[in-house]
Amino acid sequence: MSAQRIIGARARRVEDPALLRGEGVYVDDIACPGVLHAAFARSPHAHARITRFPVEELKAMPGVVAVLTAAELASEMTSVLMPPQFPSSSLPPGAGSYVLAPKEVCYVGEPVLMVVAESRALAEDAVAAAEVDYEPLAAVVDAAAAGAPDGPKVREGIASNLLTRFKVGYGAVSEAFASAPHVYRERYWQHRGVAHPIEGRGVLARPEPGSRKLTVWSSTQMSNLLHSMLVDVLGADEDDIRVIAPAVGGGFGCKYLVYPEELAVAAAARKLGRPVKWVEDRCEHFMAAIHERDQYWDVEIAVDANAKVLALRGSLIHDQGAYTPQGFHASYNSASSITGPYVVPAYEIDVQVMQTNKTPVQPVRGAGYPQAAFVMERLIDRVARELELDRAEVRSRNLITPDRMPYPKKLKNRSGAELVIDGGDYPKCQALGLERIGYAGFLARQKAARAEGRYLGIGFAHAVKPTGRGPYEMARVRVSTSGRVTVYAGAMEMGQGIKTSLAQVCAEQLAVPLERIEVTAGDSAYIPAGFGGFGSRQAIFCASAVHLAALAVRNKAIRAAATLLEAAESDLELKDGRVVVKGVPGHGISLGDISRKLRGAPGYALPGGVTPILEADASFQLDLQAFANAFHACEVEVDPGTGHVSLLRYVAVQDSGRLINPLIAEGQVHGGVVHGIGNALFEWMRYDEQGQPITTTFADYLLPTATEVPNIEVLFVETPSTTNPLGVKGLGEAATIAVAPAVIAAVENALEPFGVHINEAPLTPVRVLELIRNSNPERKLP
Repeated sequence: MSAQRIIGARARRVEDPALLRGEGVYVDDIACPGVLHAAFARSPHAHARITRFPVEELKAMPGVVAVLTAAELASEMTSVLMPPQFPSSSLPPGAGSYVLAPKEVCYVGEPVLMVVAESRALAEDAVAAAEVDYEPLAAVVDAAAAGAPDGPKVREGIASNLLTRFKVGYGAVSEAFASAPHVYRERYWQHRGVAHPIEGRGVLARPEPGSRKLTVWSSTQMSNLLHSMLVDVLGADEDDIRVIAPAVGGGFGCKYLVYPEELAVAAAARKLGRPVKWVEDRCEHFMAAIHERDQYWDVEIAVDANAKVLALRGSLIHDQGAYTPQGFHASYNSASSITGPYVVPAYEIDVQVMQTNKTPVQPVRGAGYPQAAFVMERLIDRVARELELDRAEVRSRNLITPDRMPYPKKLKNRSGAELVIDGGDYPKCQALGLERIGYAGFLARQKAARAEGRYLGIGFAHAVKPTGRGPYEMARVRVSTSGRVTVYAGAMEMGQGIKTSLAQVCAEQLAVPLERIEVTAGDSAYIPAGFGGFGSRQAIFCASAVHLAALAVRNKAIRAAATLLEAAESDLELKDGRVVVKGVPGHGISLGDISRKLRGAPGYALPGGVTPILEADASFQLDLQAFANAFHACEVEVDPGTGHVSLLRYVAVQDSGRLINPLIAEGQVHGGVVHGIGNALFEWMRYDEQGQPITTTFADYLLPTATEVPNIEVLFVETPSTTNPLGVKGLGEAATIAVAPAVIAAVENALEPFGVHINEAPLTPVRVLELIRNSNPERKLP
């Protein structure tokens, strides 16, 4: 019995009409009578003791309802020290932050005091007047220097700034290096950046009169985990807390954790018995939303005379910031993924996760994989340069070929599951990308441009991303008596179109038009447990759960219809929201009527012996991951007089398995590439030597705009995954990983006449000029 083919259609997003009409409801749009507004006083120091809170002075200010410190919140919370969100025996006690710092602050922007007032303006006025007294302490700013035995400590009472140290590897590394014909060593540094979704963080908590129940709206990527944390920290029953994620204006990883402000606002609402709202401003996002991408690598690669990789080894220092809200998975992801799409017979990396007095670091789009890909792709380019071989040829000689799939990587992910690449055709993706970018004719174009005084360059890079982090997601599909279908899922809609994708998956089984399907996501009242949106997992987990639930509803409808229509189940099919008899026009029954029949009548059996209500729950559980891959190529022009880099062409070849909606998939690739361009050329969260952030506005922290982004040509290769019933793989993060190494390689290629080699990102115009000057101090710039 074949289902209607809707998966794979370029369906328009069901989310868009409301958004285009300005009817999207975000946290700050939710009207709540009697709402109070919160603002947070934040530390101006990277490290300091708190000696006094000006509570009484602030209480006397106009409109101020409450001034809350950690001590005041303690009566509403089981602990003002936030518990680890991903418990791990590898984390030392006290690695997490406080909801409000009680005695010591460890980064600029750490919340220390909350003012609740009748309006946002009055709350912010009070915060501006808050003169918290501090005793400054020495700060740890550079992760590479944080391990000095006689240096300052990030927090008082800790013995070391080393959060954890571990090794990842396999094979006979020392033997391979001892016998290798060629060994090359490189050091790499990659910047600290911020996520910067259009909508910052925000939370609204409303206590229900006459009870301990609390409804919380949050701009989050993880409504169920926020629900669990609130239950634990507020000492509540699970049914007392409801968490709803309204429209979310982007996440990129920074909203995939519970923040102190969310817990503080919820606790304040319970304490005061009134709704409380807090919405982040952009400066707060710069200082207090999590960061990522701050790593130092020192690595060696051993290759044979034919440029085939024999072994890889080295060390990684990862800046974790002042606290560890979840875990150190960004650094583990980097360490366990560096081999990428290549056959690497032996590998070893020593990882030090260091704490510094800067904003905590957790995954932003890519979660450590972009850093690893940058290192590996730059190493491959180094091998090609040293052995005077074509960069594409060196890659071809080392790629894992399709006949070796599934390919065990001899490594484990952070849960302990084996990393096994389920499928992909890396040589095919590379060939398609090089053909589309015009690689065969590039040398002629480059030579002609140089004759005109223009410096063109071409670069390319592979990416491999394990997607679909487990262990499960849940979904419910229900058909109403009107024939409308509602899908309830733990998925999080953050602008990526997941509601449309889930509707398509459901529609394929039930043969219902998309406009008759409503998807409710991110509401803990309907889906009691799950993990939300991160790690390119929702198409795998949520869509598979919806597929299984819709299939169960389909089978239930057919079984009931067989009795109602007096027909064999094998003679029935679904068309246009009806179960019909094949070959008998007009003989059938609508899903709405079946739903009405399954609500039953006193004393009468349900048709087909099925259970009541035309609905089904399903969960999809999986420990293995589906490996997406990409090959990106770009052409640039570099002005050696100004250091400006112009992106002329960009080609992205993506394999994310079976595509649910190619239109949405293309948008995901475009977004991923632009995000990667920002990482490569623009974004850099800078600090001075005292740990003060010096890029806290978009005048200082640059993002790519329409004028900097070229036309992005997207090509899809579909290698269905064997890990899930839909054959899908993740996409949103995989589109970012290859960008920085491809762009940096293109810039280096353009500057080849100047002898420039680049082992860092981002690459600003000033830094381009410095690299040219440093490569040959006697050379005069054009």
